[in-house]
Amino acid sequence: MLTALVVDDEPDARRRVAGLLRLGGWQVREAGNAEDALRQSAVADFDLVVTDVSMPGENGPAMLRRMRRNGSTARFLVVTSDPTDAVRAESVTAGAMACLAKPVEAGILLDFLRSRTTGLAAQGELGAVHEVDDLQDEDLDAELMDRLQEMYATALPGRLSAIARSTTSGDAPGVVSAAHTLAGTSGQLGHPEVASICRAIAADARRGVMAHARVVELQALALAG
Repeated sequence: MLTALVVDDEPDARRRVAGLLRLGGWQVREAGNAEDALRQSAVADFDLVVTDVSMPGENGPAMLRRMRRNGSTARFLVVTSDPTDAVRAESVTAGAMACLAKPVEAGILLDFLRSRTTGLAAQGELGAVHEVDDLQDEDLDAELMDRLQEMYATALPGRLSAIARSTTSGDAPGVVSAAHTLAGTSGQLGHPEVASICRAIAADARRGVMAHARVVELQALALAG
């Protein structure tokens, strides 16, 4: 199975990227800062590292350079809310394949799922997704998007159950985490109404309000699609 490490001190942005990768069949770990990311990369051989540029302490490119010096063979992807020429140049110098604007679009992640991974495990996983050489790029993107939509539909009942279970038990952090995970993937994969309700549920949970009525509305809307 393909493995990825997503590094970002913004939980929402981190969950959005991690959620898309998980839907694509990746095994994903998350880190909120460079120190945690370096610690995880020292004990795991990731195929892909996705990191934000701006983080407390050490920035993303500096962290990537340290990972490479420590022996990491992962492909690197940098994301930033301000993709200036200087930031792009620093990212490339650090070994990144690309520097992309946040929020990362689903199509960009599809490109990495398709072609920017390393190792035999990655080649095997991607080969199972598509083996037709004469397809155009847009056909491959459509094929992989269809696969992500199927995975989204398969994972949806479990995501909804996690939100409902945490709401019923009064677990506000659990509600926020589960709702944001579903909001991120729903927004990226073309389900804006589901994403909107999830964000509202998470906002209520942050204030200590368990939005039972919204959860019922979410279940009806999501499963109706």
